[in-house]
Amino acid sequence: MSYTSRARLRLLTGIAALALPFAAQAETPVATTTADPATSAPDAPEAQGLTEVVVTATRRETNLQKTPIAISVIDPVIIKDRHVQSLLDLGDGAIPSLRVATFEARQSALTIGIRGIVPFDQNQTARDGGVGVYVDGVYLGRSQGLNAALFDVARIEVLRGPQGTLFGRNTEGGALSIVTAAPTGKFGGTLTAGYGNYGAYNGQFHVNLPEFANISLKFDGVSQHQDATVRNPLPGSYGWNYYNRVGGRATALWKPAPGLSVTLAYDQAKDENTPFYSQLVNYNPNRYNVGAYNSANVLTFNGAACNVKASKDNTTVTTNPCIAPLSPLVKVAGGRRLTAAEIGVPQQLSVDQTHGLFSTVKWEVAPSLELRSITAWRGVSTDQWDNSGGPHRTVFQPNGKFSRYSLSWMNQHQFSQEFQAVGSVPQLDYTAGLYYFAEKAEETAATPTSNQWNANGTGYTVLSPIVTGTVSSGNQGWAVGSRFLQRGSRATAHSYAAFAQATFTPEAVDAFHLTVGGRYTKDKRNGTLFLVPGKATNFPFTFDKGRFDPMVTAAFDATDTIHLFAKYATGYRAGGANSRSQTFAPFGSEVVKSYEVGSKMDLFDRHVRLNLAGYIMDRTGTQIDFDNVDTNPNSPTYGNHTEETRNAPGKSKIRGVEADLTVNPVEGLTLTGSYAYTYTDVPATPNPFKNNALTKVFVVFTPRNAASASLDYELPVAIGEAKARFHLDGNYSDAMYSFQNEPVKTDSSFIVNGRLALADLPLNDGGAKVTLSLWVRNLFDEAHIYRRSAANSSPTVNNDGSLNYGGVLGDYANFNPPRTIGLEGAIKF
Repeated sequence: MSYTSRARLRLLTGIAALALPFAAQAETPVATTTADPATSAPDAPEAQGLTEVVVTATRRETNLQKTPIAISVIDPVIIKDRHVQSLLDLGDGAIPSLRVATFEARQSALTIGIRGIVPFDQNQTARDGGVGVYVDGVYLGRSQGLNAALFDVARIEVLRGPQGTLFGRNTEGGALSIVTAAPTGKFGGTLTAGYGNYGAYNGQFHVNLPEFANISLKFDGVSQHQDATVRNPLPGSYGWNYYNRVGGRATALWKPAPGLSVTLAYDQAKDENTPFYSQLVNYNPNRYNVGAYNSANVLTFNGAACNVKASKDNTTVTTNPCIAPLSPLVKVAGGRRLTAAEIGVPQQLSVDQTHGLFSTVKWEVAPSLELRSITAWRGVSTDQWDNSGGPHRTVFQPNGKFSRYSLSWMNQHQFSQEFQAVGSVPQLDYTAGLYYFAEKAEETAATPTSNQWNANGTGYTVLSPIVTGTVSSGNQGWAVGSRFLQRGSRATAHSYAAFAQATFTPEAVDAFHLTVGGRYTKDKRNGTLFLVPGKATNFPFTFDKGRFDPMVTAAFDATDTIHLFAKYATGYRAGGANSRSQTFAPFGSEVVKSYEVGSKMDLFDRHVRLNLAGYIMDRTGTQIDFDNVDTNPNSPTYGNHTEETRNAPGKSKIRGVEADLTVNPVEGLTLTGSYAYTYTDVPATPNPFKNNALTKVFVVFTPRNAASASLDYELPVAIGEAKARFHLDGNYSDAMYSFQNEPVKTDSSFIVNGRLALADLPLNDGGAKVTLSLWVRNLFDEAHIYRRSAANSSPTVNNDGSLNYGGVLGDYANFNPPRTIGLEGAIKF
């Protein structure tokens, strides 16, 4: 072992030891009294203290505590207690190392990161995220549609760290694996209905039919609705933070012969939503001179025209600099979350539609070998309507247009096929497989402006969505036939992989386990940028590269309840091209090398569970996005959003410590806590919008410190097997960056959620039971900025080197949702 390797091991061991004082949400925060049958070990005797949890992180069912991977598990109990309806609800920090946020302000696409691997803008046709999202083993290729309603979830496994061997590309930060409940073959199910504030209501059903002809059927349906939390004063338009989600799923499980099963499922979902509101939180924070418009609508300061270019010392400079005044109608919110917009703008519903058909075949060829096939076709389409900024992202100009309406139409279809062989021979467990993935995606986009000021900013009009005459960049609408499309791209991708992983346990030392694995992947991608700022073009793009990712894990069972592991693994995010750029310029892959040590401990007769992990990740080729939105109404490219992606030079550093603690001190009481420390540092990267000057860049949505804790108490009620349940959780996050090239942080946050339930009340002699509950999210109505930009607070640089003050306004931001509360009833039969 080299000196460098020994130093890394000592550092990681020290990190794990230092984590002990911070031990805080368990990887399985469920006590015996609240365990979910879907995640409990089959046929296990009733446990004293904390129960076992079965996971499939290694493509086989294993005990979570004996699996040498840092894993967090979200089971149905947690989903109910936190009132989690979609993945975005996990954005409050339930798992500190998992970060979930909207892309821009839009609910229609999510940004998902683990351990500091968080993309800024994966919401495109020719690029990917760094965390793989899977449903029943099927990879979801696009971030659009990820916020659809969750169906009957058996568990969500958050696999931390590179998962490149078994899960493949785009899992350099980890994988989010959603496992749905399978058909039982016995008649039964649940019916749930609820309502809450902001006009919210929800309903779902999950029904299993009796097995017939060796076939078991299961049907799931879900509906979720919430009215806007920020009111839009424009009649006929929606407010902000509205959603209406519906979906259905049908699953058939056929067992034609012993050891052979075929699962076939189809799902379809529709998510109608509006973005979060973008608020101006300060005006002119850098205290530039504020001008006034004269009778000729010329911006002046001290009686002279502002921002006049002049030559000085053979350079072009801006003389008498000043910025535009603020309209008297615009409210500067500061740290206050608005409940109503002061100016009405057109806001239609974004519509995301997803559908999928998948088949899983499992054949137990022998007691020691099972062959599997997972085949899936999936698709997603998105009609995006984002008018979240209103006057809060555009300066005032007499009779000028404002409010950028960001429109996008995207369609994606994918096919995947995976073959697996999972088996065991004496002292050896192995998994091997082949994988193929293909997708096609196309997007067009437009950014018309929807409103126009009057001469002095005391009034405004809404422009017509229908434009007659020639459609041009200065004459555009948003109705069909009036859209001036400003961006268009299409791309296809093909990925081929072969993988294998084996765990060897020597007979002489059965407490030691050595796991070795590897995956070879060949990625091919090509596409065309056929429209860029409103002009037909034909910029092609190709990517063709192969890569091998190894993994080695050494695990040692110190006792029956104390397990230690050390792991080396690599992962990568495939290269691509930025469809918001001018030329579809390609960028290369990101590559991560990870070194990790950890321990999993069940202590005090399994009444205390403590899991620790410390890791070092070195990333090369970090993909950095530099974006520029023209907010100057006088500019010929006003409203255009241009973005370029560069691979950061050198090595990005990610260092972290994670600690998870569960305590079951007395019967019925469970206390959990989780803590994640994440340090990130990315080398300065050439900024294409600043003449490639080296610019300090940041990892987004990654707090240095994050923690979560919860209390669950359950006691029997003298009515059959009924019980009363009380849940309370608190989730903290440090301030963090939300743009890769802006040194501006969000607010820190502390969100508290709770639930009171009277569970399993007998309904009849047939065994039906009722559960009644009161839930609340963001109990104290805490308001914090989760996304903030200062891009409009400072002048930009013109091509001649002079400063352009035409778009200076102030910081804009998006706030977290307000307090929501509701009642819910469920019948289990």
